[in-house]
Amino acid sequence: MTTILENEASRVVINEKGAELSSFILKDTNLEYIWQGDPAFWGRHAPVLFPFVGRLKNDTYKYKGKSYPMSQHGFARDKEFKLEKATETFASFLLKSDEDTLKVYPFEFELIINYALDGKSLTVSYEVRTQSDEMYFSIGGHPAFNVPLSEDTNFNDYYIHFAPSKSRITLPLEGAYVNVTEKTLAQTNTSIQMDRELFKKDAMILETKGENAFSILSDKTKHGVTLFYDNLPFVGIWSPYDKEAPFVCIEPWAGIADTVDASGNIEDKLGMNHLSKNDCFKQHYIMTFK
Repeated sequence: MTTILENEASRVVINEKGAELSSFILKDTNLEYIWQGDPAFWGRHAPVLFPFVGRLKNDTYKYKGKSYPMSQHGFARDKEFKLEKATETFASFLLKSDEDTLKVYPFEFELIINYALDGKSLTVSYEVRTQSDEMYFSIGGHPAFNVPLSEDTNFNDYYIHFAPSKSRITLPLEGAYVNVTEKTLAQTNTSIQMDRELFKKDAMILETKGENAFSILSDKTKHGVTLFYDNLPFVGIWSPYDKEAPFVCIEPWAGIADTVDASGNIEDKLGMNHLSKNDCFKQHYIMTFK
């Protein structure tokens, strides 16, 4: 099942499976901005990452001495969400813990994903609540944008623009895991030209504080996309290195993959969020298309 949001400028499609954005089209050009999920490259569009972002060592974590299996990026992206509310320009989706989730994630939770369309912008909001005495979790977005965005341009005609223009700490991956001892400053005080070699070691991961905006732009076309957020700690920028994949992901994260020396205990994991009973976590990001 899908839900459609629409206004005079834009048309949005959201899959109830995973509450996943699968299309954003500007009506004046009929241009599709969201990667359409060709499995030859990557079969998803913009999955929600929950209750973990990235990979766990041995695909396992421990809580209070008990081990639990968990695949990369968690289970929410493969779950059917319930459509709670919908208008022409707003939709709210709910995922609740159940017998299956409690086998691999011992916390009772409610995850609400909201989409709000305003002109040529889409706001994606997260709300996480727990009925357990406590809860540890990560959450993040993984939207993939078509690159190139016009037939007369190619992948290398685009660049990533960073705002504010300043250096940011980059966290390199060693395999699937973060090596915090090798973190360095990335030269995000200037735009970075799109190049396949950027993704040779998988995603470019940056620490972020305060307001941040990341744009995919080209001097050869007016079309582009900007993703903005405030106070999310990490962003991943990714495209498959071993394939000429025509898309790039900008991934705002409240969480991150295990470090190379991770203990496996969820309480010690880098980037985890903690809730007490009846607390609520809220965060959002905004995508603007042109």
